[in-house]
Amino acid sequence: MNKDLGTVVTALVTDKNEQAYFVQKSGVTYRLAKTEVEAELDLGDTIEGFAYESIKKELSFTTNIPKSQVGHFGWGEVVEVRKDLGVFVDIGLPDKEIVVSLDFLSDIKSLWPKKGDRLMIGLTVDDKDRIWGELADEELMRSIARIPQGDDWRNKDVTGTVYRLKMVGTFILTDDYYIGFIHPTEREVEPRLGEQVNARVIGVSPHGMLNLSLKPRVHEALEGDAQMILTLLQRSATQSLPYYDKSDPDDIRDYFGISKAQFKRALGRLMKEGLIIQEDGQTKLKTEGTK
Repeated sequence: MNKDLGTVVTALVTDKNEQAYFVQKSGVTYRLAKTEVEAELDLGDTIEGFAYESIKKELSFTTNIPKSQVGHFGWGEVVEVRKDLGVFVDIGLPDKEIVVSLDFLSDIKSLWPKKGDRLMIGLTVDDKDRIWGELADEELMRSIARIPQGDDWRNKDVTGTVYRLKMVGTFILTDDYYIGFIHPTEREVEPRLGEQVNARVIGVSPHGMLNLSLKPRVHEALEGDAQMILTLLQRSATQSLPYYDKSDPDDIRDYFGISKAQFKRALGRLMKEGLIIQEDGQTKLKTEGTK
């Protein structure tokens, strides 16, 4: 087994031709493209780089060192998905993608990453010198995550990448490196591994995680007629309108352009969300302290 594969090593230049240098480490020779080296190298010089096997099964060496290595983790972009093998991840190598085996992915293939998603992976090498991707585990994510400070997190918008799928919920790492948790009741559809999501903070857990929701805020979830009525109330100087569920159908149609049935359905939605009240023949925007 070649223990240098997937790691950064210092190698000795032993040969060269018009296209490449050949460098040696621990008795193993690797090819280094001359286009990667700014200054001419001579035989006997040493150079630092990353050792790997290319897609053509050629032992290769690159000075463009990827963040994902054996024992080191970094983000990579998913470039291909094969249901019989796993997902292929671009970590920055010039002629090779790294496979994350299906053995480490969900049994539910709809929750697998898609092309364009990203995964934080390290590398492992098997006894046949094949390099595989290794998903970052919870311990590593905790070690790099920041702890939320202060009490002004609620209702903030965050973006992040799903890194773990569990029965209890979905875990993400935000772009600012906070861990977020999404309970199944706070999502309409379960996000897939590697998916980048937009969420809002609904609380901070005692465990140092942001509790998140993928559901829209009430005003974002309102549709059509309800949103129109809410907007009219918000723009009114008195935050009220002289119409309610017993108003004349013709008056409702003249003012709102909708039927009385549509109007009543919209009022019902707004009242259910706790946004309005009806009193004295008017519909009013509910404010703090209003019963």
